[in-house]
Amino acid sequence: MSTASTDRVTIADIAVAAGVSVPTVSKVLNDRPGVSATTRTRIAALLEQHEYTPRRPTTTGMIAVVLGELTSPWSVALVGALEEAAHSSGLGMILTRMRSSVDESWIDLIAARAVDGVVFGVVEMSATQKARMEDLGVPFVVIDPRVMQSTDVPTVGITHWRGAWAATEHLVNLGHRRIAMVSGPLDLVFSRARVDGYRAALSSAGISVPDDYLVETEFGYEGGRDGAERVLALPTPPSAIFAASDEQALGVYEAARINGLRIPEDLSVVGFNDVPIAQWASPPLTTVHEPIDDTARESVRILRQMIDGVRVSAAVELATEMVVRQSTAPFTRN
Repeated sequence: MSTASTDRVTIADIAVAAGVSVPTVSKVLNDRPGVSATTRTRIAALLEQHEYTPRRPTTTGMIAVVLGELTSPWSVALVGALEEAAHSSGLGMILTRMRSSVDESWIDLIAARAVDGVVFGVVEMSATQKARMEDLGVPFVVIDPRVMQSTDVPTVGITHWRGAWAATEHLVNLGHRRIAMVSGPLDLVFSRARVDGYRAALSSAGISVPDDYLVETEFGYEGGRDGAERVLALPTPPSAIFAASDEQALGVYEAARINGLRIPEDLSVVGFNDVPIAQWASPPLTTVHEPIDDTARESVRILRQMIDGVRVSAAVELATEMVVRQSTAPFTRN
C-alpha cells in the first residue's frame, strides 16, 4: 500500500496491508471481540500510520430504507410505517432495493446521498457489503434478517415461532386434526421458525400429520394457490390450512374456490401478518397480527440512538397475537 498516493485509504487497503480479511479490520475499528491481541495491535498501527478515518458524512437528516422487495402488501405496509416513524423523529427517508447479496448498487446510492443511517428489511448482507457500510461510517439496523446475524448487528423482529404456534393451536382448538401448512422459503430463518412453531403445536396436541401436508413455496398469492392445490389433491386432504403469509392465504382461497370448497364451512384458513388485505378478504381472514408499526418505530428509535453516537447491539423481538375473523370454524365433518 503506497502512502504517496493521493487516494483515500480504504478499509480494504488496510486489510491487504495487515494480511487479514476486511471483516477483521472492521472488528478492530468497532472495538469488537474475535481478534487476537497481536493482530489487533498490527491493524491499529496501520490505521494510525495511514491516518484512516471512517467515511462519516455530516449530518443530513436523512435515512435510507433498503428492502429485499418492494411490492408485497407487507413491504408496502412497512415502508409506510417507517416513513411515519422517521418523520416523527425529524428524519427524511429514501427507499431502494437490494436485489441480491452481490448487488451493491444500493451502497453507491447510500454513499452518494450521504445518509445518516440505514434500515434494512429482509435482506441477506454479505461480509463485504457489511464492511463497505462500516467503511462509510453509516449505522444500520436490520428488520427480520434472512439469515442469522452476528451479535453486533442490531435487529428487530417478531415472535415468528410463537405466532405460528398460536395459529396452529387455534385450529386444533376448533377440532381440526388434518392441518396443512403452506410455508415460505425455508432458507429464510423466520420461515423455519414459523414451520417449527406449526410442528411444535401439532406435537403438543399429539397430532401427527403426513410429510406432504407441509408445502414450501414462495411468499405470495401464486405460492399459496399452488401449495394449497397440492395438499387439496391428496387422497386425504386437510380440513384446515395455515398459510405463512396473508398473500399466500388469499392464494389458498383461490385454490379452495377452484376445488369447490367453501371457507370456512369446508376449509378453515389462517394467515400471517395481518396486512390490510386480511380484513378485506371474503370472508375476512383469521391471521397472526404482526406489529408492523411497532417494528418500524423500534427500528427508527434504535437507529436514531446510533446516529447520536450511542453504541447499540440488540436483538429486539416484538410479540405477535391472533386475530380471529370469519375464515375459521369448528371442524364438523369426519
